[in-house]
Amino acid sequence: MSQHKIAAIVVRDGTLPLGADEAVAEAGGTALVVGSGARAAAEGLSADRVVIAESSPAEMGGLAASIAPELDDHRIVVLPASPDGRDLAPRLAVELDRPLLAWATRCGDDEVELARLDDRVALRVAVDRPVVVTLAPNARSAEARRQRPRIEPRVVPERVRHDARLVETLPPDPSTMDLGEAPRIFAGGAGLVPPGESGTEAMRLLGEVARVLGASVGATRVVTDAGWLDYSRQIGTTGVVVDPRLYVAFGISGATQHTGGLGDPDCVVSINTDPSCPMTAMADLGIVADAPEVLRELARRLGVAEQSFAGGRHRAG
Repeated sequence: MSQHKIAAIVVRDGTLPLGADEAVAEAGGTALVVGSGARAAAEGLSADRVVIAESSPAEMGGLAASIAPELDDHRIVVLPASPDGRDLAPRLAVELDRPLLAWATRCGDDEVELARLDDRVALRVAVDRPVVVTLAPNARSAEARRQRPRIEPRVVPERVRHDARLVETLPPDPSTMDLGEAPRIFAGGAGLVPPGESGTEAMRLLGEVARVLGASVGATRVVTDAGWLDYSRQIGTTGVVVDPRLYVAFGISGATQHTGGLGDPDCVVSINTDPSCPMTAMADLGIVADAPEVLRELARRLGVAEQSFAGGRHRAG
């Protein structure tokens, strides 16, 4: 076999899906990138070697049939568990006549670890034959890019499988999308709720501001324990592990339980009255200010209704 593992990445208009770099890292630095704008996407990938194939990703059954010969020599094929990755993986498994191991958190040479029961159970599967694997979001970090990848163009035949056809691609709604896949997160902590004010109303206003700016809402354990936001919004080692491009922390002190679930954001902004709190120390931009007042001002400038929420000076705990 030419390679033990390879990542298979579907791109649209040159845009890499979430989890692409992580899948390539789990595959040891080798990838097949297929779709529209494959070369442009490959240039930005953290990989050593990338095989590219320009193709239309509109029909996944045909795409699986087209790229299967390029992947057949690899014992383990890894795809990110992005929408296209989850769509392509079972079809690819059928084309290659292999088992599909979905939602993996680790992909070793002879063993794959799968997350089950909302990540509460880890299932280890011995790999004694070629397989197709989807890698769960934020299962690992991407490798630091050392150099531009070696790109090898391929021409793959256009094939058609009339099992399904893409009619329209809709962007995800930041307010309802899986928090672990959100590229921008506005998170609220206890410091966003002034004494005597409604925590539910404070989080509602945070959600409105986030919605206007195209961000998802997250929270600390204190907030979800108080019932101000649903548990699915809790970020941390006992909640959701995230890895956004932008993370804005309103009134969050930065307890280890919370920061342990932050992954490696590209940019962290902390808004807190305490300049020495852990969250401000780890931030790329620290704003020493009262979080409720900053949120109110953002809401005013964005034309968001505040209802009864009124900020007062309050230090995050």
